[in-house]
Amino acid sequence: MSGANGGKSGPWTVLVTDKVSESGLAPLRKDERFEIVKIDDSSDPAFAEALPRAQGLIVRSATKVRQDLLDRASSLRVIGRAGVGIDNIDLSAATGRGIAVMNAPAGNTVSAAELTLALILSIVRRVSEADASVRAGEWARSRFKGAELRGRTLGLVGAGRIGGEVATRCRAFGMNVVVFDPYLTTERAAELRVEPAELDEVLARADVLSLHVPLTDATRGMIDADALARMMRGSFLVNVARGGVVDEDALADALESGHLAGAALDVFAREPLEAESRLRKAPNLVLTPHLGASTSEAQELVASEISETVRAALAEGDLSRALNAPAIGGDVMQALGPLFELGEALGRLACALTPGAVREIEIRYAGDFDEALEPLASFVLVGLLHDVLGADQVNFVSAPHLARVRDIGVARTRLSRRADYTEYVEVVLDAERGNLCLAGALLGDTHPRIVRISEYRVDVVPSGTLIVLKNDDVPGVIGRVGSLLGSHGINIAGYHQARLSKGGDALAAVVVDGDVDTQVRDALLELPEVSRAVVVRLG
Repeated sequence: MSGANGGKSGPWTVLVTDKVSESGLAPLRKDERFEIVKIDDSSDPAFAEALPRAQGLIVRSATKVRQDLLDRASSLRVIGRAGVGIDNIDLSAATGRGIAVMNAPAGNTVSAAELTLALILSIVRRVSEADASVRAGEWARSRFKGAELRGRTLGLVGAGRIGGEVATRCRAFGMNVVVFDPYLTTERAAELRVEPAELDEVLARADVLSLHVPLTDATRGMIDADALARMMRGSFLVNVARGGVVDEDALADALESGHLAGAALDVFAREPLEAESRLRKAPNLVLTPHLGASTSEAQELVASEISETVRAALAEGDLSRALNAPAIGGDVMQALGPLFELGEALGRLACALTPGAVREIEIRYAGDFDEALEPLASFVLVGLLHDVLGADQVNFVSAPHLARVRDIGVARTRLSRRADYTEYVEVVLDAERGNLCLAGALLGDTHPRIVRISEYRVDVVPSGTLIVLKNDDVPGVIGRVGSLLGSHGINIAGYHQARLSKGGDALAAVVVDGDVDTQVRDALLELPEVSRAVVVRLG
């Protein structure tokens, strides 16, 4: 399928449900090629009747787009989510049917930022508690002494669209802003007038910590008991990003002990919040039911954004904002599939090893397939952005667009055929604090290998969990690393040690079974011979 329209020139029927803003549908209504069928309740029999003839479907969060619904949507080509999260859409099932799935990530930016400010002010000035006290017949002004934001420090974890808006607004209150975001460039930090720092420093300095990151393997449980303990006593925490980023039991402990003065959550690991959750009884905690996009302005903006996206996909075949890629089938997929898997693995490794924010990436290819370079570059970008944006926000179709949005220059170069490998890929990155070069190859056309990390020659199967160590080339280091991993119950599947010269620096690429947590990584760094330890999940 070359585009979402599958070769049609219209007219198209778009089924709209979940009370999507009427005024936001203007881009579709103004195009005479589109018929809009608006049925606000997807349980209405009329919805089931209209579904088989719809080429487009626009939903919010109420309608669950699962396999059973897709089985009845025989004409469907595009699914549009009027909002950011796509938890209610079976992305895999849609992709298998060649249906593009798109969302509207920008429309709720200001609403989410303003809710963040509302929650910060509420907990710092104890508004919620004071309101409850007055309603209970009290007049206990002395119990609700708050603090000014002026002169205090906001710690931001994540400085994307919403985080950047929060920084701007908090600076207007006279706050200093310190940011942890590995992908924040010096230029963007200067534009926002914020100070970049490592996570530990942000935690230690923040009077108010505000989270604005996607939920990924790297961010799940990021704010755990350890992180909360590193925060200043009497500080505050706000999360309007994603449930699961904060360890909720650890947060309840920190509030009950008085270590944190207050917190506010708009998102939770399980929604709706469970009746027995400790959070419901935790002191100095404001809870809201995922209201980040719940303003009339945001609903109109996300509706308008997704309407234009769906219109462009159907009428113009524009899939640049798709979160998934139409399946690549048949002989082409069979031939290029291992190469694409290698490209994505190299991208993930690049994300983990790159020193600072990426300014430019070059994908170089030497091989038999003239058509391979463009899609190969997209798969490398998928890997590079996977942990930056979240797995549900980036893939083959959307990756080039998202790289442009983040001001990452992308170059693609066709290399001459090599004598040593028939299919060969190089990934070269220019980052703020240095450069990185990785290389991979197919052995026997189907068996991918990582063959170069920086200047070191390696031979690594790109699957599972990879630990990359920089260590001194001295006797016994391999044994000590192996013993340490074994003491933590981690089985080594492969160990490749490379060096440039005897007794100098060496690089170890260790493939292990299962996951490796920060405790194990920190233990590796405590070995006197090890100067760097990076853990990356390659797939």
